[in-house]
Amino acid sequence: MLSGSGCAEPSSTKTVRTSPRGVKQFLRASIGPVTGLVVAVRYLTILPVPGPAVPASSGPSLADLGRSAAWFPIVGLGLGLVLALAQWAASRLFPPLLVGLLTIAAWKLLTGGLHLDGLADCLDGLAGRDAAHRLAIMRDSRIGAFAAIGLVLVLLLDVAAVAEMADDRRWRALVVAPTVARATPLVLARLFPPARRDGQGASFQASVGRVPTVLAVALASLVAVVVLGWTGVVAALAGLLAAVLLGWLLAIRLGGVTGDVLGAAVEVAELTVLLAGAAWAHGRL
Repeated sequence: MLSGSGCAEPSSTKTVRTSPRGVKQFLRASIGPVTGLVVAVRYLTILPVPGPAVPASSGPSLADLGRSAAWFPIVGLGLGLVLALAQWAASRLFPPLLVGLLTIAAWKLLTGGLHLDGLADCLDGLAGRDAAHRLAIMRDSRIGAFAAIGLVLVLLLDVAAVAEMADDRRWRALVVAPTVARATPLVLARLFPPARRDGQGASFQASVGRVPTVLAVALASLVAVVVLGWTGVVAALAGLLAAVLLGWLLAIRLGGVTGDVLGAAVEVAELTVLLAGAAWAHGRL
């Protein structure tokens, strides 16, 4: 039971007094280790996580999400393990191209297309004449030509990269890619200012700390090395650098970064790691 600024009296005849402000403070203070993981899983995936339903008006905010962001690579690791299992099952039945297609389809379904949406908005925003116009375009829910073409190309590259890897190397890249990619929102949140000071992304960025960011990058790098060996160092660096470069370019165009930029960075980092895995599979790394 949640309590607010009031307190429970010893006598059974007393009632608990609450206030909306007190409820919000209690909820935010309760974002501990386990709760932070639950918040991250619920936001980054469509997986049903057991726990009490909290009304949107008093539930975890984007600031709470920022405080739970250190868990993002853990969620990515869990997603990668599920994808590794999915591709193993698919490879028992289908040829490589279908394995790649089914694996990427499962990937995007499990994440609800969250980061693809951010990538689409960023691509459409590039057509704007100035920063304000680009931000207005990105807020528009409609998909333009740039977004449609970009999404098709990214998904085709994802499928091709997965399909071109042998089974023993494919699962490794699938574990590393979402893990490394989910450390990138923390990095960009620390490196670049928000494009809109009153935007939702600004609340997330303001609550992402330096220590959680370092821990997230260290964990993602450790997973990459353990799973891919020293090739994992190259893959992790490539994914992080691709995300930072994208963030830098969009920060120039938008005057900062938004939540859409953070989502786009995840997609770009995932693709970069998969391409590094494909190059490794063909003896180029």
